[in-house]
Amino acid sequence: MTLRLGVNIDHVATVRNARGGDYPDPLRAAKLAEKAGAHGITAHLREDRRHITDADISGLMEVLEVPLNFEMAATPEMQQIALRHVPHAVCIVPEKREEKTTEGGLEVARDDNRLAEFIAPLREAGCRVSLFIAADQKQIEAAHRIGADVIELHTGAYCDFHAEGKFEERDAELERLRAMSSFAHNLGLEVHAGHGLNYETVQPVAAFPEVVELNIGHFLIGESIFRGLEPAIHEMRRLMEAARDERV
Repeated sequence: MTLRLGVNIDHVATVRNARGGDYPDPLRAAKLAEKAGAHGITAHLREDRRHITDADISGLMEVLEVPLNFEMAATPEMQQIALRHVPHAVCIVPEKREEKTTEGGLEVARDDNRLAEFIAPLREAGCRVSLFIAADQKQIEAAHRIGADVIELHTGAYCDFHAEGKFEERDAELERLRAMSSFAHNLGLEVHAGHGLNYETVQPVAAFPEVVELNIGHFLIGESIFRGLEPAIHEMRRLMEAARDERV
């Protein structure tokens, strides 16, 4: 099964917004990512619009030839925006105004009734609904129960443990990700993964046979400063494909 790469362009918009104006343009980055072989583009429209804006979403819907994965919180405002644009995929993520980045997975098990009602109109409109969750069996079971099409497993803890040199904890978290990828796949859910992945950490996750998509943003945008966006994406895809080839 092909392992897809979704490229998150949020932080191109972060750089743009630091100075105002319209440069650098996230849409240009999205088209470069397409050219480099990205299978999809991810953009997170936050409540405070700290990076991606409404105009960016409208522009992406107009220019993209690959699917748009629209990340958003489970709020009425975001639901209406998603229903207006009907992107290929909608990924529901937890969101706190004070956080620097998404800090953990969505709490589905304790909020299943509300989330089931929230995602129903999105699915009816034709969006594939993904839930961004931790590698936890209760959350996966709840995602399946409420009708999600996809789960995206939060790889942030695994990547943080690696960066901190906590290799026993890293390996334990990697094993949880591996086991829960298999569990979710056996329930019939499509399995994605992402958050914090870089050249050092991507291959063990890419090797999971049940994972069909990795979503990577901050690292690729940062690496593009040094080597350019297209070469940065090419190298990520090379590592992903090598991990699959080794597994086979």
